[in-house]
This record gives sequence, structure tokens and C-alpha cells, in this order.
Amino acid sequence: MPPKAKFTREEILQSALQIVRREGMQALTARRLGKELGSSARPVFTVFDGMEEVEAETVKQAKALYASYVEEALGQTEMPAFKSVGLQYVLFAIREPKLFQLLFMTEQRENLSVYAVLPAIEENYDTILRSVREGYGIDERQSEALYRHLWIYTHGIAVLCATRLCSLTIQEIGCLLSEACRGFLREIREGANKESIG
Repeated sequence: MPPKAKFTREEILQSALQIVRREGMQALTARRLGKELGSSARPVFTVFDGMEEVEAETVKQAKALYASYVEEALGQTEMPAFKSVGLQYVLFAIREPKLFQLLFMTEQRENLSVYAVLPAIEENYDTILRSVREGYGIDERQSEALYRHLWIYTHGIAVLCATRLCSLTIQEIGCLLSEACRGFLREIREGANKESIG
């Protein structure tokens, strides 16, 4: 009969997430996890097959936390949902820099094109894209272009904040995103007008 688990799966994963939040994924080892739980590493392996499983589940928890930021943004009504998503993306980078780095600054196995990266990394891609299309009254192709340009811009701001290279207030972030959105939207609409004339 296998030994009775000293800690639940949820307790172990919460401890793993706390380690990663403070120190990054490289700090998540069996020994470190045992110490966080106030035990040896052994109880971890009565619940999980190995550290690879713990790591994979910890990434899922980080993604779920990020998804709650996006969900909050899509549920508000004070500003366009798309701008709110951008703000929440940067806020996640500010509040959870190690988790942001894990999810959005880790070298990937596959090098995707700039056109394929967003659908691959953003689980709410279709919902956000729809909010762009409906919020700005532009077609699918234009919505994809606006989303892509603003994500690249917003990701740059988030990286600056996650690495503590600079500090920005919410108001400053909001102004930067609004200015960029107006500029990109104008270019996209003018491009569409030129195409229809030409």
C-alpha cells in the first residue's frame, strides 16, 4: 500500500507557485519545495510522479492567474475592453514579474512568425480579437493587424516593468497605450482607404 500523502496536491502546487513567484522557475527543485512545505522532498513524490509534473502544473497555475487578469479586463465597462486587456497585461508584469517572465519571456522551442505568435500564446485570442473588431468597427484583417501591433508595443512596456528597467504609473501606461492605439488605428484605416481607392 502506498504511503499516505502528507500534503494535498493543491498544497504542494500552492507552495510551488509561491517559490516561482518569488524566485523564478529555476528555483523550483524538490529540495526547495520540501523546505517550503516544512518537510523533506519525499512527500512531494507521494502525490506527483516527478518534478516535471510539478513544473507543468505550476505553469498551468500561472496561466490561470494570468487568465483571471484578462477576464477582469474583458468584464469591465469603463474603457474599451482591448485597452483594458493591455493594461492588465502590464499590471500582471508589474505585480507578478517572475510569472510574467515564465509565461512571456522564456525561450520557446519553436520560433513562430509574428503573425502566428499571438494565437499560440494567448488563450483568449479570439475573445480579444472580437473586442477589437467590435470596439473599433474594423474588419477581421484590420483587427488582427491592430491587435498584433499593439501587443508588440504593450509587450515592450510589460518587459520594461517586469525587469524593473523602468517604473510607470497606471495613468502613464494608459496614456501610452491610447497614443499608440490611435496611431496604429489611423495607419490601418488609411491603408484600407488607399487600397479601396487604388
